[in-house]
Amino acid sequence: MQKFRILVTGGSGFLGSHIADALSDEGHDVTLFDVKPSPFLRSDQKMVVGDLKDKESVDQACQDIDYVYHLGAIADIDVCKDLPYETMEVNILGTINLLDSCVRHKVKRMMFSSSIYVHSRSGSFYRISKHACEQIIEEYHLKYNLPYTILRFGTLYGTRSDEHNSVYRYLKSALNERKILFKGKGDEVREYIHVQDSAQICVKILESEFEGKNLIITGHHRMKVTELLSMIQEILGSDVDLIHDETQNVSHYSQTPFSYMPKTGKKMVMNQYCDLGQSLVEILEEINGEGESSIHDQ
Repeated sequence: MQKFRILVTGGSGFLGSHIADALSDEGHDVTLFDVKPSPFLRSDQKMVVGDLKDKESVDQACQDIDYVYHLGAIADIDVCKDLPYETMEVNILGTINLLDSCVRHKVKRMMFSSSIYVHSRSGSFYRISKHACEQIIEEYHLKYNLPYTILRFGTLYGTRSDEHNSVYRYLKSALNERKILFKGKGDEVREYIHVQDSAQICVKILESEFEGKNLIITGHHRMKVTELLSMIQEILGSDVDLIHDETQNVSHYSQTPFSYMPKTGKKMVMNQYCDLGQSLVEILEEINGEGESSIHDQ
């Protein structure tokens, strides 16, 4: 594979740092752009501390860049629902700043981190911001011929996450408090995908066949949340209590995110993928201080 100069916005965060590492492993020249330095920065990576809302810093970061992976955003649905202005300012206006710079510096393609929530009526202002960004990116392609790939991620889990991530939150509560509080009935369905599997898919997306595509990146198996919680119970012992708060959470979908289709997306999967049970143990080791240090994602 040809080697490229690649910018990863949100590169200090959970998904961004793993994508940056997967790209570096392939020999690409990777630069991270984030509002905070990455504790996972490697010696073969560069770090640019900047804000998507700052046009000048965004423009400087895009100089001499071939490809951009745009992960930078306010990414927690429960945070976004209470911060509509900040969500639109960072997620939408920040994306426009980046798009302008990509056009100015003739970037070969932007890979945009969207969400399966764009298919849903759930997701509050987070979903609205991602849906709007997809449409804006498509319009930039029509007007300025900027190539793109849309990546609609499902429910991610893995190391380097924090309490904004549901799986991490369940594991930490189970380990430290011997209980898990879940908001919902428990029959909600998710397709969990390991963050490293997602990162490997993102490397493959550099291939030209994925230009202009809308891709769904989720796990191989549909699983009820109660099944995941039971697995955590089995790993840690039966003395972990499951506490269900059945108050309706309209920000999150129940059985499926697919309420309407903004644009058809093809599901992208790998033949080899991380085992869920082993990965839960890996996250527990991290929480317990036996693995990598955990951080707060942006």
